Amino acid sequence: MFPGTHARTRPDHPAVVQPETGRTTTYAELDDRSRRIAHVLRDAGLRRGDHVAFVSDNAPEVFEIYWAALRSGLYVTGINHHLSPDEAAYIVTDCGARVLFASAAEREQAEALVERTPGVERRFAFGGAVEGYEALGAAMELAPDEPLPEQPRGADMLYSSGTTGRPKGIKPALPTIQVDEPGDLYTAVFGPMYEFGEDTVYYSPAPVYHAAPLRFGGIVHALGGTVVMAQRFRAEDTLEHLARYRVTHGQFVPTMFVRMLKLPEEVRRGHDLSSLRVAVHAAAPCPVDVKQKMIDWWGPVLHEYYSSTEGNGVTFIDSAAWAEKPGSVGKAGLGVIRVCDDDGTELPTGEVGTVYFERDVPPFEYHDDPERTRDARHPEHENWSTTGDVGYVDDDGYLFLTDRKAFMIISGGVNIYPQEVEDVLTLHPKVYDVAVIGVPDPEMGEQVKAVVQTPEGVEGCPELEAELLEFVRARIAHYKAPRSVDFAAELPRSATGKLVKGELRAQYAEGARV
Repeated sequence: MFPGTHARTRPDHPAVVQPETGRTTTYAELDDRSRRIAHVLRDAGLRRGDHVAFVSDNAPEVFEIYWAALRSGLYVTGINHHLSPDEAAYIVTDCGARVLFASAAEREQAEALVERTPGVERRFAFGGAVEGYEALGAAMELAPDEPLPEQPRGADMLYSSGTTGRPKGIKPALPTIQVDEPGDLYTAVFGPMYEFGEDTVYYSPAPVYHAAPLRFGGIVHALGGTVVMAQRFRAEDTLEHLARYRVTHGQFVPTMFVRMLKLPEEVRRGHDLSSLRVAVHAAAPCPVDVKQKMIDWWGPVLHEYYSSTEGNGVTFIDSAAWAEKPGSVGKAGLGVIRVCDDDGTELPTGEVGTVYFERDVPPFEYHDDPERTRDARHPEHENWSTTGDVGYVDDDGYLFLTDRKAFMIISGGVNIYPQEVEDVLTLHPKVYDVAVIGVPDPEMGEQVKAVVQTPEGVEGCPELEAELLEFVRARIAHYKAPRSVDFAAELPRSATGKLVKGELRAQYAEGARV
C-alpha cells in the first residue's frame, strides 16, 4: 500500500504532523502533492531507474518528494544538510541526481550547490525562494491531477554516515512491483514486528535524510498511520510531544535516552506517557545501564533492532527477552547470522568475530564502487555480507556486539573494544558525552584514551580525570581502562547520535588535541 490507498478511505486523516508548529498534512494532501510532483519529474524527462535528491530540514514536503519518487520508479537520496557544500556536492554528483529539491530553510547550502553540481538538470525549492531554483509549488500547479499511467515502485539510495570514512552510496535493486502492490521488504519486516497500523502515531525526532526516519515514515504511511516529525530532538520537548499527541510508537537512539535520563526527576515524571506501546531504538549500541533505566521509567516497551543503512540483515529483541539477555541486540529476523574470523572461517558460538548476514541473494551494492562491494562480501560466500561490526552469538542464537572492527584498539597485541569503556562512563554524573579511541603509543602500538564532554557547570581538570579513571578501573579490567582522559567542548556526532570517530581519531593521528 501507499498514501493513495488511504487517501481514498480516510482522506482527512493526518499523515504528517510537525509538533513545533502544529502544521498537518492529510493523506489527501500527501497523495495529491506526491502525484503532482511525480508528473513534474516525468515532464523533466526522468524515467524508471533515474535519480533525484533533496536537501531539507525536517519539513513535511520531504515525504511528498519521497512518495513522488517511489511512485515513479526513481531512486531518491537525502542529503545531510550539516555537511559542507563540497561534501554535499560529492553525494549529489556521486548518486547521479538529475533533479535536486531544496528547502528554503537550507538556503545557504542549496545555493552553494548550484555551481558545484553542474550535472543536475532541474532544481526546485519549497518553503520560500532559493536562488537558482524553480518554485516547486508553481510547477505542481501546472501538473495534471491524475496518477501516472504506470507507477513502478522506486527505492531510496542512501549514503552511509561516513563515521569511518567517505560516505558510500547504498544501491538496492529496484522492486518489480507497482507502488500500490505489496512486496516492500521494510514494510513486510517491520510492520508486523511493531504492529504498525492505521491507529499508529509514530514519533520521529531524528533528521529525515537518514535511513530510519525516512524508511519508517514510509512504513507508517504505507499502513495508514500518522508520522509526528519533530524538527529536532530536545529532551524535554520530546516528552511533551509524546504526551500531547498520545504517541503510540517512537524511535530513538541511545544518546537521546541519556539526554532524557539526565533531566531533573520532576521533569521526567511530569508527562503522561501511558499511550506509548513501542519505543524502538537502534543506530548505535545502548549501554546496559542506560537501557535498564529506560525500562524502569517507561516500562517494558523498549524494542531494539540491529541493522544498517545497507539493510543486509536485521535482529530484533524486546524488553522481556533483553531482561534475560542483557546487552544482546537480539536474534535474526532477516537473514542468518554468521560470525567469522579474519580469514572468513566461521567461528563457534561465544567467539568474537566479524558479523555477517547470509541472505538468499546479495542484498546491496555500493554505488559505482565494486571494490567496497567486494570488501563487504565474505571471501567464499557471495550471499554473506557485513558492514564491519564485531560480535558473537550465544548458544541460544542471540547476537552480542562488541564494537565496529574499524574502532578496535590493539594495545600490546591485545584487542580492546571502546564500546565497553564508553558504556561504563556514559552515566557518570560528570560525563555529558564520551568517546574512547586508540591513540599512537611508541611502546604498546596504541593506548586507550577517553575524550569527555562535561555537562554545563562542570569543568574538566586533573582531579576529574583521576576520578573518571578510577571509576572505570573499579568496573572493568585495568588493561581495558583509559590511560588518560582529555576534555572537549563538544564531540563529533552525526545528527542521529553516532560518534564520528574517524574525525576524532584523525585529530590525534595528526598530533592535535581536541
